Formats: sequence, C-alpha cells, structure tokens
Amino acid sequence: MGTVFEQMRNGTSKALWNQYFHINMAIQFDTVDERILYYLSQDARHTSAPDIAEKVDVSAPTVRNRIRRLEEEGVIRGYHTDIDYQKVNGRLTNHYICSTGNRDRGEMAQRVLDVQGVINVREIMSGKGDLRITVVGEDTDDLTRIAQGISSLGIEIDDEDLIHREYFRAYAPFGPRGEALASPVTGVAGLAGDADVVEILVREHAPIAGKTLEEANQAGLVPSDMLVVQVNRDEGTITPTGETVIEQDDFVTIHSRSGVTEGTLEAFTGDR
Repeated sequence: MGTVFEQMRNGTSKALWNQYFHINMAIQFDTVDERILYYLSQDARHTSAPDIAEKVDVSAPTVRNRIRRLEEEGVIRGYHTDIDYQKVNGRLTNHYICSTGNRDRGEMAQRVLDVQGVINVREIMSGKGDLRITVVGEDTDDLTRIAQGISSLGIEIDDEDLIHREYFRAYAPFGPRGEALASPVTGVAGLAGDADVVEILVREHAPIAGKTLEEANQAGLVPSDMLVVQVNRDEGTITPTGETVIEQDDFVTIHSRSGVTEGTLEAFTGDR
C-alpha cells in the first residue's frame, strides 16, 4: 500500500492529494513570514511585535501587518494555552486512535467535539485510524465515560494511550540560519537509588539510528544495565522489544540505574 503520500501520488487518492496541496500552493510566504511563525511558535504569549521586529530586522508595524495577514489567511489558526491537566487535581489525559469507517470524517470530527472531555480532534488523511482524539478525564471512570460517548457516535476506537507529557519545539527551518538547536535531552529525573531516566531525541547520523535494540546492545551502544522503556514517534507510543528499530526523530525514554553516560547520549544524538 505504501504511505498516504505514495498512495496519493500513485493516483489512488488524487482528490485527497489535490485537497491537501491546494491551500499550500495558494499562499505565498517569504523569510519574514517564516521567522514570525518561528518566534510565535516558541512563545506567543511573551513575544511582542517589537521583539520579533528586532530579530527579523523589519519594523514593528510590518510584523503586526504580517501577523494579521497570516491570521486572515488561516495560517495562524489560534493561540492556545498549554495546560498540565495532571496538576489540576490529578486529571488524566488520554489519546485515542479512532476510525470513522464509511462515515463522513469531517462531520464525525465535529460531532465528537460535543462529547464532554474531548479537547482536540485531528483528521488523518488515511482510512483506518483517521481520527486522533485527545481527551481529559477526572479519573479512569471518567475516561471510560468519554470513550463510551465516542463509541456511541459510531466511531471505532482502535487504540489508546495515557499521555504522560507533551513537548513542543518551533519548526527549525523557519528559524535563523545557523542557529544552534537546543539540547535534545529534554528531561532528567532520578528514580529509586541512583537510577536515571532521560528523554532524548534521536538525531540524524546517530549511531543507534536504523538499528534494533538487540543490534545496538551487541554493538555496545546500549549498556547492559540500561533499559529503553518507551519510544514515541509520529504514529504513537511504542513499548519496545529487542526487535524494535530505533529511527531518526524518535523520542526515546531510557532508564539506567548506574546513570546515563556521555557515551550513551552520543549513541542517540551523534554528538561528540
């Protein structure tokens, strides 16, 4: 079958291909627009037009006019608050992968928003798993209620994951050329004893990229006392086994009782 884009290019979904690219081809961008989007996506709340103007080397009115145009053209769709629901009385955030079958996907996406607890719905340009729904519940019983509400609309829940944390990063190609990226190691927290948990982004040319965990262990890239406990990639969360292939741009959670060494980090980042 190939990827969705391969299917569309091969003519099996030309309507979807045309729909997807029509909007993108109709709007013209330049470097100033890209930089504005980059700085707004970093921190829109604390970034003013004069702040962006100074970095982009244009006037503040120009930035304001550009932002207004990007909003009118639907490029900037809104400014949303990033909420840690777990800190609000221990609420739970769940992610559902769902299928609408032969129903109208757009209509079902709108209807599911009416289920109390649903906070985000994404339409995916494929058949099975064409809706990704994020919900917040007060407890597991509340998550069950929400799931039943989704199912009652005739939407099939294919899979689900309880979200622990979510991370965002500005789109690097829109940023200043040559600007150093922040460290891919985004969180370190101690467990019992001397155990460490590190969440790390696998970069291009990392020694471990393209290898299974078993191959990485045999090559000495993964120490015997280190455990890869979770792999996050675009399609969802993976509980890894020895046969799991680590890929570029995977967000990997590793656990080591003896601490994570520079050599281990290098295996995942390629940095020396």
